[in-house]
Amino acid sequence: MTLDKKSSLKAIAYCVAILGLVLPALPAFSEQTEWAGFGEQVTFHRKDIGISKNRSGFQLEGLKNLGDVGIFSNVSINGTLRVSYDSVYDINDDEFGNKAGGAAFVNSLGLANIGAPTSVPVNGPGILSGGLSVGHLEVLNILGGQVEGIVGAPPGTFTDPNTGILSGNTFVDVYTNNPNTGLITLGEHLNPHGGGVTFGVPVRPCDEDDRGCIDDYLDFDKNELAAPEIFSDRADWLREFYVDATILGKGDNEINLRVGKQQVIWGRTDLFRVLDVINPVDYSRQNIYDELEDIRIPMWILKADFRFGAMGPFDDFNFQLVWNFDKFRPNNLGQCGSPYVILDAGCFFRGMKNLWDNGGTVANFAPFDVTGATPGLLATNFGPQTIGIRDIDLPSWSLSNSQVGLKLEGVIGDWGWSVNAMSYRSQLPSLRAGHIPIVHPFTGAPAQTYDHLIAFDIAFPRVNLIGGSVDYYSQAIDTVIRIEIAATQGEEFANTLERRLFSESDVVRYVIGADKNIFIRPLNKTRAFLFSAQIFGQHLLDHELERATFGKVGMPDWESNHIATLLAKGWWMNDRLSPQIIIAHDFRAGATTVAPSVDWLITDNWQLIVGANFKTGGSDHKFDDCRLCNPFGPFTTSIPPLPEHGDGTVSGSAGLGGFEPLGRFRSGPLGMAEKEDEIQITLRYRF
Repeated sequence: MTLDKKSSLKAIAYCVAILGLVLPALPAFSEQTEWAGFGEQVTFHRKDIGISKNRSGFQLEGLKNLGDVGIFSNVSINGTLRVSYDSVYDINDDEFGNKAGGAAFVNSLGLANIGAPTSVPVNGPGILSGGLSVGHLEVLNILGGQVEGIVGAPPGTFTDPNTGILSGNTFVDVYTNNPNTGLITLGEHLNPHGGGVTFGVPVRPCDEDDRGCIDDYLDFDKNELAAPEIFSDRADWLREFYVDATILGKGDNEINLRVGKQQVIWGRTDLFRVLDVINPVDYSRQNIYDELEDIRIPMWILKADFRFGAMGPFDDFNFQLVWNFDKFRPNNLGQCGSPYVILDAGCFFRGMKNLWDNGGTVANFAPFDVTGATPGLLATNFGPQTIGIRDIDLPSWSLSNSQVGLKLEGVIGDWGWSVNAMSYRSQLPSLRAGHIPIVHPFTGAPAQTYDHLIAFDIAFPRVNLIGGSVDYYSQAIDTVIRIEIAATQGEEFANTLERRLFSESDVVRYVIGADKNIFIRPLNKTRAFLFSAQIFGQHLLDHELERATFGKVGMPDWESNHIATLLAKGWWMNDRLSPQIIIAHDFRAGATTVAPSVDWLITDNWQLIVGANFKTGGSDHKFDDCRLCNPFGPFTTSIPPLPEHGDGTVSGSAGLGGFEPLGRFRSGPLGMAEKEDEIQITLRYRF
C-alpha cells in the first residue's frame, strides 16, 4: 500500500522518536566517540487560535576524536543532526493548513458619505475601481461613463460593468486568476477594521495555492513547512558538521581551525544581534523568542583562530579570521499562513507578489476630492504588473558574494575585549522601487519607470560592519558588565521621501548588560537568584522625516529606539526546579512582552518546561503609506492638486498614513506579535 505524504511525514516523525529512545542503548563505536541528543514534543496553544505548534523533534550530536593527523593535532569531527515534524498544519488546518483563509474584505471609507456599506470584497466580479458595486453607479452619478471623483476616467470608455473590474479606465478581469478564496486581509488579526493600504493575502501552503509565493525565498509547500529539515533543499537535517584541528607553531603559539557547517558566535549579549551577524536566523520557529542557538541557520564556514597567549600588556591575545563561503541565505521571516511571521512581513510580501502577478483590490486607495464634493477614499482595483513585488535578487554563489570577518580579542586582568569587522550581505530584505517599467494604467502608454510607485524588487545589499565588545567582572559589586557596539554602512530602509522609496543609512547599535547573583533569603536560603538586565539601542544616522499636508513622510523606522530586557531566574530542589521570568519592553513602540516559565528536570533524562508568552501594546502605529504619492500624475492626484503635487503632475507623498504597510516598522517585533499570547509546554528526553 502506498502512503500519502501526510502518512509518510507521520511515519518519519514516529521513527525519529523511536530512534531517540533506542540510540542510548547502542554501544559506542569506540572510546573516542561521544554521543548525546534528545527527543522532544513541543505544544503551544495560542489565544483565539488554538494549537499554534505541535512539533515532534529529534536532535543527535556526535564527536569523534581522531588525535594527531599529519601536521595537525587534536583533530575531531563534530556533527549535529536535527529533524522535526509540526502537525499543526494538519490538526489546525483551518488556521495554518490547506483550509486556511476565506473571503477577504477591505475598506472603501468614501462610500460612507453616500450611505453605502464601507466593506467590500476583494477581486470580486461586478466590482468597479473604487470598490463600487454595480448598484452604486447611479448614486455616484455616471455621466457618459465617467465616475465622478475618480480622476483619469474619461467619458465613453466603460463597457458592461458585469464583465470585469475597472482598473484605471479599462475593465480587467482579475477574478479568474485571483479568486476571493483562501485569503485574509493584510493585518486583520491586529486591525480587524483595516487601516492604510490593505489587500487580500493568500495563506495556504504553496503546493495548495501558489499565489504570492516568491521563488526560492518564501515558496514553502506544506511538507517544507511541517518538516523543514527533512524537505529542505539545503540539507538542513545536517544542522552542523565540521572538523576541528590545531597547528602548533613556535612556543605557545597555535592555530585552531574549524571548517564545515557551523555557527560562529560573535558578541557577548543575548537576544539582540549587534555583532552576532555571521549566521542568518530562522524566525519562523518562534519569532524572536527562541534561543538564538536553536534558530541560527548554520552555514559552511572556515574559522581560523590564531592564539598567541600572553603578549605584551595582554594576559591573552587572539586573532580570528572567518570566511563564510556558503551560498548566500537570508533570514527566514516566516511565510504568510504559518504560525510565526515576524513583523508580519511575510504576509506583506506574499500579498504584494500576488498583486503584481494577478492584480487585486487595495483598500482606501483612490484619490479623493479635498473639497468634499466627491465620496473620498475608495477601494481601488489594480490590474497585473502595475503595483506589488515583481522579483527577488538572491545573490548567486561567487567569490565576490562570499562574506569575510576579522576579530581581535584579548584579556587584560578582569577585562575581556574584542574588535570586530565584517563584510557581508544583509540578511534582511530591502524593497527597491522606481526602476521597473510599467505600462501606464490610465493611458496605455508604453512601459517606462515611474517615481514613487509602489512596485518593487527585493534585494539584499552588501553591508560593512565594524564594532567591538567589552566585558568586565567587578569584584566589588560581584557583577559582570557586558558592552557591545557596532556601526554598519550600506543598510537600506523604506523612505517615502525618496523617488525609489528607499535610502541607505549608517546605523549604530549597542547593548549594555549586567548579570548579578542576589540572595533573596525568604525565597531560598541556600541558592542565589540570577538577575540579568540589558538595554539595546539603535540609531539611524541618516534618518529622514518631514511634515507633509496630511502627516509625516520619510523613514518609518525610529531614528532612535531602545528595548530593555530583564531576566530573573531561581533554583530549587538541587537545581532540578528552575522558574524564571523574562520581560522585554520596546520604548518607542510602547510594546511589552512577559514570558514566565518553569523548567523541571524530572530525572537525569526527562525534562519538562511549562511557560507562557504574553504581549501587550504597540500595534496601533501609523505611517505614510504612499496612497497620495501621485505616481501617475495628473490621473492620481487629488482635486484640486495638493501642494506636494504642484500642478498635479509632480510625484511625491502628501503623508496620508495608516497602519499598513509601514506602521509595522514602528510597532517592531514585539508590537506586531501582540495577538500571539501563548501557553507553551515542552517535554524532552535527553540521552
